[in-house]
Amino acid sequence: MNNTYCVIMAGGIGSRFWPLSKTNMPKQFLDILGTGRTFIQQTYDRFKRICPDENFYVVTSIDYKELVLKQLPELKEDQILLEPLRRNTAPCIAYACYKIQTINPDANIIVAPSDHHIQQEDLFLEQVKKGLEFIQNNDALLTLGITPSRPETGYGYIQIESKDIKSGSETLHKVKTFTEKPDLQLAKIFLESGEFFWNSGIFIWSLSSIIKAFESHLSSVSELFSKGSKLYGTADEIPFLNKIYSECQNVSIDYGIMEKASNVYVLCSDFGWSDLGTWGSLYESRNKDTQGNVVTGESVMLYNSKNCIINMPDDKLVVLQGLEGYIVVESEGTLLVCKREDEQQIRQFVNDVRMNKGEEFV
Repeated sequence: MNNTYCVIMAGGIGSRFWPLSKTNMPKQFLDILGTGRTFIQQTYDRFKRICPDENFYVVTSIDYKELVLKQLPELKEDQILLEPLRRNTAPCIAYACYKIQTINPDANIIVAPSDHHIQQEDLFLEQVKKGLEFIQNNDALLTLGITPSRPETGYGYIQIESKDIKSGSETLHKVKTFTEKPDLQLAKIFLESGEFFWNSGIFIWSLSSIIKAFESHLSSVSELFSKGSKLYGTADEIPFLNKIYSECQNVSIDYGIMEKASNVYVLCSDFGWSDLGTWGSLYESRNKDTQGNVVTGESVMLYNSKNCIINMPDDKLVVLQGLEGYIVVESEGTLLVCKREDEQQIRQFVNDVRMNKGEEFV
């Protein structure tokens, strides 16, 4: 039996990519990079090189069941785990892990978001294999850390405890602290110290280690999902989930477990990673023209404009003059024009649009 499992988290709505990403078609189901494959398809393609089809599980909102089945026809219906409510990453991961426990208690699990971009996939998979080897031989919760290339304020950071570890690996470290998105001054200090790495949100652990961690640090979540041990895979699974999700706390895996556990390690590397969570991160990862613009759309004409990211339908003629450092996006009749430096306000724009104009626009 192949003990390597992959859990893909695909329940988010990607509001920071609005108006291209909307509630009925979030960014993980879009081909934003123009590769011919959506983000979730690229994530599946990446991991199928080391994980058999039958060992994949996608955790998503009940609203996206058909989208997942359509985009990943290789997976069976019972491999799509449907959350009735959004409760952040800890319940999402608990659901997958407690279900896998009923199938293969010897499982080793990779947990990955569905919408990340990785440029050097061969190097990435080398690191994942190294991580799998480590967690098979150690009671450890492992995360992948990325060597930072700039003082990024949109990512979380991991501080390493020491340059040395008994495994002898120069890239494997005990974790000292986790820090959420810092301000620019703190991000610069992190970068200069050499002790901090970007938190990729990709995890590797044995089933036994993560179950033990849930029992120790998130016992209320553990108690809820463990009650389903005889219900997973039966007709009673959905009614059971509907009940417990309404009782389950909203908590991230980082806050609920990774920041509290003493056996957390980070495998540090640089394989061209971006979480592509915002228009700004997409701008950083794309090729630019001589004026620093990233343009999608066949009929965009620019004059005296630089350092912009522009995403337009191919059939829309757009003429822009005199813009510097802007996001300009149109999708399904909705136009966003926003300074790149103010992109964190997009979530607020979405909330305001929902309140003032209605759900059909978000």
